[in-house]
Amino acid sequence: MLLRKFHRTDIDQIITLFYETVHTINKQDYTQEQVYAWASPTSLKERKEVWLKALTTHISYVVEMNGDIVGFSDMTLQGYLDRLFVHKEHQRQGIASALVDTLESEANKLRLNQIETDSSITAKPFFERKGYIVVKSQIVERNSTKLMNFKMIKRLR
Repeated sequence: MLLRKFHRTDIDQIITLFYETVHTINKQDYTQEQVYAWASPTSLKERKEVWLKALTTHISYVVEMNGDIVGFSDMTLQGYLDRLFVHKEHQRQGIASALVDTLESEANKLRLNQIETDSSITAKPFFERKGYIVVKSQIVERNSTKLMNFKMIKRLR
């Protein structure tokens, strides 16, 4: 397992990983309609452009195994953990923990007081194990479809 900083050339693998993970792992907690609203095949090109810009300006890391990206995560300089996804075939192998631990270390270097994230239903237990607490549940809208997630924070100091 190699944890490294994001490179622009990673974007295609990241978009595919995101799509496949949402459609296999997150479908346990969301309806088919919600999954398609969240990760629509028609929105992948648009997502690629938006995410490439964000991932190059955020603190962004990927995890590789045998040259393939099996996880990625990013955080803004203000401490908002934006994305955290692990390949559908590499769940529960410590990849998400390695990514989050690295981002928390970066947040400490920046002297941030806390990290905030909007967690899916699926990721909520993981974040709770990492010391994040739910501030509130919320309903967000993606492509005119409502999905539940959780505003969560972790105090660092």
